[in-house]
Amino acid sequence: MDAQKKYQFWLTASYFDEETKEELRGISGDKKEIEERFCRDLEFGTGGLRGIMGAGTNRMNIYTVRKATQGLANFIIKEKAQSKGVAIAYDSRNRSEDFAEEAALCLAANGIRVYVFPSLRPTPMLSFAVRELKCTAGIVITASHNPPEYNGYKVYWEDGGQITSPKDREIIGEVNQITDYAMVRTMEKEAALASGRYQVIGSEIDDRYMEELKKLVIHPEILRKEAKNLKIVYTPLHGTGNIPVRRVLNELGFENVSVVKAQEMPDGSFPTVSYPNPEDKAAFTLALSLAKEVDADIVLATDPDADRLGVYAKDSHTGEYVSFTGNMSGVLALEYQLAQRKAVGTLPPNGAVVTTIVSGKMAREITKAYQVELIETLTGFKYIGEQIKLFEQSQSHEYVFGYEESYGCLVGTHARDKDAVAAVMALCEAAAFCKSQGMTLCDKMYELFEIYGYFKEELCTVTLKGQEGAKKIEGMMENIRSEVPKVIGGLRVTQFRDYREDVLMEMESGNKSRTGLPKSNVLYFELENGAWCCIRPSGTEPKIKFYIGVKGKDEREADERLRSLTEAVERLAG
Repeated sequence: MDAQKKYQFWLTASYFDEETKEELRGISGDKKEIEERFCRDLEFGTGGLRGIMGAGTNRMNIYTVRKATQGLANFIIKEKAQSKGVAIAYDSRNRSEDFAEEAALCLAANGIRVYVFPSLRPTPMLSFAVRELKCTAGIVITASHNPPEYNGYKVYWEDGGQITSPKDREIIGEVNQITDYAMVRTMEKEAALASGRYQVIGSEIDDRYMEELKKLVIHPEILRKEAKNLKIVYTPLHGTGNIPVRRVLNELGFENVSVVKAQEMPDGSFPTVSYPNPEDKAAFTLALSLAKEVDADIVLATDPDADRLGVYAKDSHTGEYVSFTGNMSGVLALEYQLAQRKAVGTLPPNGAVVTTIVSGKMAREITKAYQVELIETLTGFKYIGEQIKLFEQSQSHEYVFGYEESYGCLVGTHARDKDAVAAVMALCEAAAFCKSQGMTLCDKMYELFEIYGYFKEELCTVTLKGQEGAKKIEGMMENIRSEVPKVIGGLRVTQFRDYREDVLMEMESGNKSRTGLPKSNVLYFELENGAWCCIRPSGTEPKIKFYIGVKGKDEREADERLRSLTEAVERLAG
């Protein structure tokens, strides 16, 4: 059925509600918009759904959510796991609560018990709840840091991590078999409650989550002395972080916490920011203004589902607030965890740190210094969470810390996804520890550069929307694949990896081997002088991403090398 026929079906079929039909009547005659909305079914990828909200098969709406949930339900029934249940959470985005309810009622109609949070919660709390309630799966309705018009649907499995191979492919297969909306089951909420298959999660899960976080504190004696002296500015960017972040900070003794009032309350339209992403410096405008008023030591922002954390810290020498990249905040937390756990004797002899191939390379030097193994995964925190499960199964390593460059990290194993609430706690503890030593987080970061080298990274993105954009992105990747460069920005390529083809090639010898990681549409170049670059299409946004990293003997050399290599990579992409 072509896009126009699907459009007419949605306009006339009794299954679709009048509000949906009214929206579709509004695009009558707009062939391009009809094509965009109905050119395909919104793809259920390896993590779930993500897309623009609206009516149509290629949009996030109650019907695409129901269809995805029916596929998931069919898989759970095949696994004979319906009695264990599914936990469901949602964030502050528009329609998140509606989509969560539709997913819950579909599962209940299929005989599967659901546990639903009574109000919005961070994604890591869903991960925690799946394991705490011994569920077979979990769903969180969120589009993370995407613009306001987006929403999404992520699936977790019983280990608390996002679905990975082979279950992701098996669930995708079940979803793709739902070709008729008559195959989708649902029921009234009153009936679901009466059946006992719809249960509301109580506050005890929040309490247990908080207790697990507080167990991760390394130096409670430092917090008793310094927590009250640390001045913190925090913004939840209209998301889910407000209550849990403030609660954990308060219970640990951080009394000087100033919250950006204009961004305190949940609002899916994100009225004070164009892009609710702590990676975006513009998102910190109001927080930095407040920081100057109160003379804050650190400034923190969490994204709408509170799994990413952005950080600024005051430079005591200049009085200015310095932006920390995800790599910088990641290695600060990493070094603190390794150094202080070693100091108190809790660093395990078989400890492992997990990061991604596109994250900064200072972690290699830090883990080497503390004799802890570093494991690199594909991009996406689900692969870091998967390593925790594999460690537990094999008893090969004990997880110590994990982070990725996109502002996400996980301290502890209470969750199996990045956790900005725990990250706030860990970085505030590190800042309090630094304060007890007469230092700031900025001082500590400069110290790490001096010890391990001036590592600098850059991320460049090109947004190409729609079907035409997807074709252009595919063309860029194939052009580079077909003619692998030997030199980029005047630096020799020493090793090339094509993760889609599972090929690692040593450029000088031409020897080839496997990458050792799952197949993914990613191209990676190891360069001389400790430099590297990586190119991949985004899995969640209509973008192609270019990651660049260098190392210099000082900040000036690192900045110059980064500028030169970034320009070369942009030229390479055409």
